[in-house]
Amino acid sequence: MESVMKTAEGIIVTHGYARCSTNETRQDIDRQVRELKAAGATKIWMEYEHGDAPTKEQQDMMWDTVRPGDTVIITEPSRLSRSVQQFCQIVDVIKLKRIRLQILGSITIDCRKDDPDPMTVAFLQLIAVFSELELSMIRARVRSGVANARAKGKQLGRPTITAERIPDSFYRYFAKYQIGEINVSELARLAQVSRPTVYRYLSAIQASK
Repeated sequence: MESVMKTAEGIIVTHGYARCSTNETRQDIDRQVRELKAAGATKIWMEYEHGDAPTKEQQDMMWDTVRPGDTVIITEPSRLSRSVQQFCQIVDVIKLKRIRLQILGSITIDCRKDDPDPMTVAFLQLIAVFSELELSMIRARVRSGVANARAKGKQLGRPTITAERIPDSFYRYFAKYQIGEINVSELARLAQVSRPTVYRYLSAIQASK
């Protein structure tokens, strides 16, 4: 299947959208990117945001960028959203933009020429219901676990960061930051951690001096 082709309306692009909740570890999103590329996506949008977040910057940019005839590929429905309301809005966007949504190993909603089959839309909305329910159950278990741990007097929260606990992958690029060759954003990218984590590591190093 051609992932990029040219028609009378212009260039048709196959977009891939990958999302995970945090950029502290890249293993999950890297797997998604590999699967999307294997499916033919040439433009990959990567998002680090919670599934039910009201705003997803990269996804919003993708919807603004897609043109009639384009295809958007995701690995599973929960990557787009874990909110039924948001899924309904996404279906409206797909209809309005006249594009195709492909969920790997699942369903495809094709609005490039006609409105999608009502049963297909209903099935996607049903998936969204279970995705939102799953998220609610996960959060309920977390709240229960936190309450139980507090009742037992356990200390909660992030472990204290010390200079000794900072991974070697950070120190590998820290020297370049010290001499001004790279800034905080570049250090975060190279060490594959978030900017807040970089600042926590820097504070720990400063405190150890």
